[in-house]
Amino acid sequence: MSNAVTLIIVAVVILLAGALGWFVAHLRTQKRLTELATTLELERKAAQEKLAGLEQTFIALSHRALKENNQTFLQLAQESLKQFHVQAKGDLEMKEKAVENLIKPVREALEKAEQQIRLMENDRKEAYGSLTKHLETMAQTQQQLQGETRNLVQALRRPEVRGQWGEMTLKRLAELAGMVEYCDFYEQEHTSTEDGRMRPDMIVRMPGGREIVVDVKTPLDAYLSAIEATDDAARKKFLEHHARKIRERVKELAAKAYWDQFTNAPDFVVLFIPGEQYLAAALDVDRELFEDALKQKIIIATPANFIALLRTIAFGWRQESLAENAEHIRDVGEELYSRLMTFSDHLMKLGRSLNSTVGDYNKAVGSFEAKLLPGARKFAEMGVGGDKLLTEPERIEKAVRDVEPV
Repeated sequence: MSNAVTLIIVAVVILLAGALGWFVAHLRTQKRLTELATTLELERKAAQEKLAGLEQTFIALSHRALKENNQTFLQLAQESLKQFHVQAKGDLEMKEKAVENLIKPVREALEKAEQQIRLMENDRKEAYGSLTKHLETMAQTQQQLQGETRNLVQALRRPEVRGQWGEMTLKRLAELAGMVEYCDFYEQEHTSTEDGRMRPDMIVRMPGGREIVVDVKTPLDAYLSAIEATDDAARKKFLEHHARKIRERVKELAAKAYWDQFTNAPDFVVLFIPGEQYLAAALDVDRELFEDALKQKIIIATPANFIALLRTIAFGWRQESLAENAEHIRDVGEELYSRLMTFSDHLMKLGRSLNSTVGDYNKAVGSFEAKLLPGARKFAEMGVGGDKLLTEPERIEKAVRDVEPV
């Protein structure tokens, strides 16, 4: 036990001795660091003072150098500035000229564009003014048209005006079809019967003595009321009334039985309605109207199909005219052929007479050559007649061509 305690004590003493040595070394190091820090601080202060002195010296030297060289520097600066100004002025002039050359086409183009814009602006103002006047005129015309339309509608509500309008439309269609030139239609023709005087509006005469009776009906009151209606129910009601009116006209026309009064008329009558829309409006609400009219021997016609009928009849008249012309041409041809035969006889006689004349002429020429010409040549040999020579006549060898009979 004593040895172990001794060893422990020795170890503790050694540790204490080491720690004491380390503490002493640490104190020394701290002292040295403090001394070095103090020295460094002193040197820093000295360096700062020295630097401040150098700065003062440099400032003073700078002030003096600047003061001494200020005048020289200003002179050099002025000379350099003058040279730079002259050079810059020359460069500026060159650049101005170059820029002006570049800008000149642009300026000219802009001037032209400005002129064009000015002209366009003037044209626009004139056009705008004209357009304004045109619109005002159109507005006035529209108002006048509306007024005239109202007047026309009011006029068409009168039966006598509607009748005259229908007859004028009928006559105009006949003119368009070319029936006026051939006088193939007659308006307002009358015929008297036991029941009174029947008055169809037109009788279209066809080739072969046949006739087609045409009667104009213009039931427009209900149709015009339907056009002016503001709701669908009222419009439908007026259109149904319009269809009934056309049915009534069909029935009235069928009761007249024109085919019994005009012997050359077929067993039907044309009921002319002067407007496609009037019939179409009636057929929209009464689809059996057209068929029922046919059953009563009434054909309902509008301008479109009526002018087709008139053109067909006009074509028949042209064919008949061609047939009549063919007979006339045959008569004229026979007369012309007879005259040609007479002329041919006279021509053959003239040919024979010409052949006889040519023969007599050739005989006279032969006698002249054989009996007169030799004696005349002897006179010429004796100097009678001078320098002129006697001309010998030529014989005619061509014969007259005979006319061959046809």
